Amino acid sequence: MDAFFASVELLRYPQLQGLPVVIGGGRRKADDALLQQPDGSGLRDPRFISVADFPRLKDYVGRGVITTATYAARQFGVGSAMGMMKAARLCPQAIVLPVDFDEVRKYSRLFKRTISEIAPVMQDRGVDEVYIDFTGVPGGQREGGRVLARLIQKSIFDATGLTCSIGVAPNRLLAKMASEFNKPNGISIVYEEDLQDRIWPLNVRKINGIGPKAGEKLASLGIQTIGELAAQDPQWLMGHFGKSTGAWMHRAAWGRDDSPVVTESEPVSMSRETTFERDLHAVRDKAELSRIFTDLCQRVAEDLQRKGYAGKTIGIKLRYDDFKTATRDHSLPAPTQDAATIRHTAGLCLKRVPLERRLRLLGVRVGALVRLSGHLLSGDEPVSAATRQARHPDPYTAPLF
Repeated sequence: MDAFFASVELLRYPQLQGLPVVIGGGRRKADDALLQQPDGSGLRDPRFISVADFPRLKDYVGRGVITTATYAARQFGVGSAMGMMKAARLCPQAIVLPVDFDEVRKYSRLFKRTISEIAPVMQDRGVDEVYIDFTGVPGGQREGGRVLARLIQKSIFDATGLTCSIGVAPNRLLAKMASEFNKPNGISIVYEEDLQDRIWPLNVRKINGIGPKAGEKLASLGIQTIGELAAQDPQWLMGHFGKSTGAWMHRAAWGRDDSPVVTESEPVSMSRETTFERDLHAVRDKAELSRIFTDLCQRVAEDLQRKGYAGKTIGIKLRYDDFKTATRDHSLPAPTQDAATIRHTAGLCLKRVPLERRLRLLGVRVGALVRLSGHLLSGDEPVSAATRQARHPDPYTAPLF
């Protein structure tokens, strides 16, 4: 989907079409005030709010990170995962809005349902992206897949008012790269014979799976493009990156990928984390940290309950003011999706990490997941609220820091 989080907001605020808009950071007073009538008499119609009334990025203060930005904002160098304070220096006039996760999830479900009615072999790749296998779809091979891609684009737009970009290729690796070629609202077809002309000139980071660290290491070895990577001896790559990764890098550079489109997969874990607007101290900011910690545990529990999972391993993640990270986890005898149990167990993990330095990030994770319905069929009950109450009478007031 094209600038998905921002595009969803533009459906609500059509007057912002064509303007630089960034989505990210936590909800602020300015965001709540935007929808209120100036005289406090009720809510305004979002469509008729003056552009001049929207919060600007230049006024943002905090540590929020950009989730996405409209293409008008991207022209100034603003992009996803960029700190909002840095983005404010690049595009101070940009309008800034918070993420509305409920609305995003609604449109995510809608566009995926629309696709599955046309091409049912679909792999979910997050809130705004899917892989689709065209092989068995009637007409899927016409014009190299372009006809079906056009149909999917039109159907999504008719159902949601949103645009998407589609890459069609012999495998997932190349299709992922192709989907970025003609954004927004583009279709790109890549054939095997296009590898040297269209894929090899790209930076190695365009290969899905080569991240910042691997990209930096490749650059230090004099390898910038996919073509330069393809020219390396596989044994040499294995020597620098390990047998498995080195061999995969060479295959990927040659456009080889036999991974199937997987229509069903089980999550390994679910987590929630937050970066604070200012560094917090475990003693001086104990009340605020406790409130945030409880909220994270409740949110993870709600995610588990909504998706029908429970987990045995509860973990925490801390990032200190020197950017070092600490993680700890604890395994329960049986899986749980109970917020108080998660909070109590995560609190035990907190007791095992140093808390002298100020904190900039706190996260809670539940792993070793099982589907709740299937788990119950096995007769192994998850931890219930009653069981938790018997084990630790009042975990919500247990000391944390």
